[in-house]
Amino acid sequence: MLRTPKGGAGHGTAPTGEPLVSIGAVLNRLRDEFPEVSISKIRFLEAEGLVEPRRTPSGYRKFSPEDVERLAQVLRMQRDHYLPLKVIKEHLDAVARGERAPLPGPQRELLPEGSWEAEPGLPTAARIGRAELLAAAEVDGDGLAEWESYGLITPMPDGGYDAESVTVAKLLSDLGKFGLEPRHLRAMKAAAEREAGLVEQLVAPLRRHRNPQTRAHAEETLKELAALSVRLHAALVRSALGVHQQ
Repeated sequence: MLRTPKGGAGHGTAPTGEPLVSIGAVLNRLRDEFPEVSISKIRFLEAEGLVEPRRTPSGYRKFSPEDVERLAQVLRMQRDHYLPLKVIKEHLDAVARGERAPLPGPQRELLPEGSWEAEPGLPTAARIGRAELLAAAEVDGDGLAEWESYGLITPMPDGGYDAESVTVAKLLSDLGKFGLEPRHLRAMKAAAEREAGLVEQLVAPLRRHRNPQTRAHAEETLKELAALSVRLHAALVRSALGVHQQ
């Protein structure tokens, strides 16, 4: 017999009648889409409350098809949206309760053209804590401190981080797996600051205008120029490397 993590009566099949599976079987099912997932990662997500597998009397984890799908959803939101685990959990829990829950946080997906575009009409997180950033980027405190020492990530005055820091941290973590260290990435940071300075210079007169509509237009122009700059940067890097989009 199995017991649920909350102590209720359990059994060897899910409510759908499908058999429960071991953590090893879950790993095999997830690896087609998430090659880097590991047993320790699944255990970590369980410890963070993202999934609650049943347990056998001897303590072995047993996962239902719903557990496996929930894990896949968590991994997709981390991979595609760079969301903190706390935000992901709140979203999935709300959906499980039948609530209408637009996905919060930095809603950004890399479009085919290479531009970052926010999904319209959805809220964005203004601030996250240090622990959330560490969990989202899967980095320890020393790694984050090193990024900060090179100016790749900058905390806010109150010690928190803006939503864009989640994206930056996850990308830094991914690049680090290929051997690119923070000292190698200072040139990218400097280039980004130069591009931002050019864009801000273009919209500065509009931002100072007395007309509120003109100032609002300045913000829309800023977003459009930022997206175009990112697309140009991506195209130039691909061209320099001789990489062609399929």
